[in-house]
Amino acid sequence: MRVAHRQEDLMATSRTQPKYELRARRHGPGDTELEIWQMPSPTTPQVTSPIRVAGLRGRNLELVEHRVLKKLKEVGIRIDILPIAGTGSRIAEDTALNLALLFRTLAPMRSRDAMRLVAEGIDQMSREEAAYWLGMAVHRKNPRRVLTALRVLMTDPKRK
Repeated sequence: MRVAHRQEDLMATSRTQPKYELRARRHGPGDTELEIWQMPSPTTPQVTSPIRVAGLRGRNLELVEHRVLKKLKEVGIRIDILPIAGTGSRIAEDTALNLALLFRTLAPMRSRDAMRLVAEGIDQMSREEAAYWLGMAVHRKNPRRVLTALRVLMTDPKRK
């Protein structure tokens, strides 16, 4: 009875929230790309086809891969069993927002220390804060400015 009730709660929640998908694409040995896609759903009528929200690949992904794998393991997703072709696995909105913000923020960065600080800061963000920053980065005229501001805030030595 309890399991059925919980399953009904999950189904009701999934109908009232946007749908996201994590896609993993392997370009070669040790060269994996992870992407977050927003899928069409009744709650987002403006999304008529899948939209790529963010992605990360290469050196920058390798530097935060342990954080990403830990977060995905918490929600029950294993990257090693995702298909090579790019079809992925459904992911909860909270995790998708956090990962998409992490991917978008880290993509152009080069400094390992700054990347570590930014990744730690994004991990500590609440769901609402991550949604705010990601929304600003996706829907603003100049998203680079928003992401630069976030990087500056996260790497500011006075922040701690």
